[in-house]
Amino acid sequence: MFTKILAIGFASLIGFSAHGADKKIRIGLSMDTLKEERWQRDRDLFVKRAKELGAEVLVQSANGNDALQFSQAENLLTQGVDVLVVVPHNGVVAASIVVAAHKAGKKVVSYDRLIQNSDVDLYLSFDPVEVGRLQAAYLVEHVKKGNFVLIGGSPTDSNAKLARKGQMQALQPAIDRGDIKIVTDAWAREWQASEALKHTENALSKNNNNVQAIVASNDGTAGGAISALKQQNLAGKVMVSGQDADLTACQRIVEGTQSMTVYKPIQALAYKAAESAVALAKGEAVVANTTINNGKKEVPSLLIKPIQVDKNNIDLTVVKDGFHPREAVYKNVAKRK
Repeated sequence: MFTKILAIGFASLIGFSAHGADKKIRIGLSMDTLKEERWQRDRDLFVKRAKELGAEVLVQSANGNDALQFSQAENLLTQGVDVLVVVPHNGVVAASIVVAAHKAGKKVVSYDRLIQNSDVDLYLSFDPVEVGRLQAAYLVEHVKKGNFVLIGGSPTDSNAKLARKGQMQALQPAIDRGDIKIVTDAWAREWQASEALKHTENALSKNNNNVQAIVASNDGTAGGAISALKQQNLAGKVMVSGQDADLTACQRIVEGTQSMTVYKPIQALAYKAAESAVALAKGEAVVANTTINNGKKEVPSLLIKPIQVDKNNIDLTVVKDGFHPREAVYKNVAKRK
């Protein structure tokens, strides 16, 4: 992966003529949902950094509704935003948002999830393939042999599929050796914990509880899987992965019911996205470190490295960075003492 300067948009001089010193930049932030802790954090950090750069942010949340997200994006464009930043609910359907924005002469930044089959201008995320690889590699390292359950994220989320690609990179050698067997391969609609609960219950039932590891693709689905394990007194005995370092997941890790999570320093992502959006509004060049094909083009992309976290390094990563306070992470452990 090499770093290169990708001049996205017009020259800085043109951007300056469109945005004089007295004109405040307005950024539209179209979000899939704000129901999860992770996305509330993204919003707050993005808005904070944009304000520091002198920009105003208009935020809309679609609550997982594609039609509503398109309507909200159109509304943001009507309100005169200079750049549209989109966390797509459905990466394929969201291509229509890019078309609408470009018709209005505005650029689109795809945030965390890649908008597919579109002429999207920039993509920022954590490397989703590496996220999946870290999840599965951790479980393979600690469970040398046994039955594995795969629970992917939403089948409409391109990141879920890329994470699965990374998971299989780590799992396939062990599968080929005959060391592990995939006994369930399922996807959790809308990343719902209830879906993961159902898939785990079915997997345990079909295999007479003979399951050694669950590759859950995020902390929400990990929570659903662990709920099913608790019903069979298997919580803490079956290894479970996760992603996002949600507070409840970090609590489960120190308690011993969740094995690991993938920590993504969201401040780095949100700040870089805000900085990039402001630069695009000014017509300035944006630094990207790779490109990713979205089915239509090689999209200039900036991918940030995720971090594997378990009980051994949670204090040195999640706590040290101030992502969660130590007293909150160890809250339930302290109560038991």
